[in-house]
Amino acid sequence: SYGGMPISEVFDGDLGVGGVLSLLWFRRQLPPYASKFIEMILMVTADHGPAVSGAHNTIVTTRAGKDLVSSLVSGLLTIGPRFGGALDDAAVMFSEASDHGVDPEQFVKDMRKANKLIMGIGHRIKSLSNPDKRCEIIKDFARKHFKDNTILKFALAVEQVTTKKKANLILNVDGCIAVCFVDMLRSCGAFTIEEATELVANGCLNGLFVLGRSIGFIGHHLDQKRLKQGLYRH
Repeated sequence: SYGGMPISEVFDGDLGVGGVLSLLWFRRQLPPYASKFIEMILMVTADHGPAVSGAHNTIVTTRAGKDLVSSLVSGLLTIGPRFGGALDDAAVMFSEASDHGVDPEQFVKDMRKANKLIMGIGHRIKSLSNPDKRCEIIKDFARKHFKDNTILKFALAVEQVTTKKKANLILNVDGCIAVCFVDMLRSCGAFTIEEATELVANGCLNGLFVLGRSIGFIGHHLDQKRLKQGLYRH
């Protein structure tokens, strides 16, 4: 069984990967829209091309003749504050500020004064005039299906402040996933605020990134094998 639900019921109920994940990770059956959102996160985070650190490591390790698991792990071990590991921190940062009623402009000033980066803000290429399509998809789904979007609204208010200083200081895909996921946990009816906060503190958001990006890393490994690429030399 998964989270106490017989596997036959999982298939009869057509719970999908999102439903299975919620049973195994959260020990709860979430509403269909929440399971769908989990699957959207996995789809959005699956791959971002060969140039990012994790994909690069996976490719180099594969071309050194290593097996799939070794190549995958070499990529996953690059995930951290600078690559993909910002989701948990962004969720905590935005939700705590919103919960304490901090003004978005004051929040930005406080972070600058403390010499801290606002996790989930900033993109090398994308901006308000050149939005990230992934973020638009996530925000549209959250606005349509979630009962509450308080943390998303706060993050977008922060974005209005940061983009006045520099056009590319947008709410990026990590930040967008993080704040929408918090709103989903808090408003879906399956968790208390305290339970939702604990789930984020336990690392579930970064877990979703690891799970999703593993799909892409395995793809890079299989591509290199299929193309019979030799040892990488820089």
